[in-house]
Amino acid sequence: MISESVMSENIVPILDRGIVLVGLMGAGKSSVGRRLAKRLGLTFFDADQEIEAAAGCSIEEIFSRHGEEAFRTGERQVIARLLHGEPHVLATGGGAFMDPETRAAIAENGVSVWLKAELPILLERVLRRDNRPLLKQGDPEQILRKLMHERDPIYAQADVTVTTGEGPHEKVVEEIVKALRLYMASNRESNRASEGNGGA
Repeated sequence: MISESVMSENIVPILDRGIVLVGLMGAGKSSVGRRLAKRLGLTFFDADQEIEAAAGCSIEEIFSRHGEEAFRTGERQVIARLLHGEPHVLATGGGAFMDPETRAAIAENGVSVWLKAELPILLERVLRRDNRPLLKQGDPEQILRKLMHERDPIYAQADVTVTTGEGPHEKVVEEIVKALRLYMASNRESNRASEGNGGA
């Protein structure tokens, strides 16, 4: 059982790796990520913005000029680079966690948090802006539904899952912090138990 003292402590001093937000477009990874980083006093990185900076053009331009495969290659390289820095909060693009190599790098060097949202929430959010290359290939609702079917089982492999809704992002941030405390406390207790058994 996890003690109250463990639950109430600040997670930053025991955080030895980055917090990586994963999930579908519209889940709020960037908006929540910025607030989470501020809440924890950590640096925030947006993988999509880092990719654009490295490529010198927008993601939409990368898709149109070079295709999705080239984008995923750049995405993989940028995320791998960011994961080897100091502990931080990283918001990833919706497809990043689908890449086995990226997923393995996140598992080794970060704590993954799946921001899970229902289809109506995602659809309402993504339709606010016209900058989603994947949604320009047909009906946005059908595309999102298909992506959820394909990707949710992979997102479910994340270390932590937090459901987001129509409420304020600050509430989601607190839910993430609470979930991270539980996750890290559980890991530490498992490690102690393993050490107590001689590492068997």
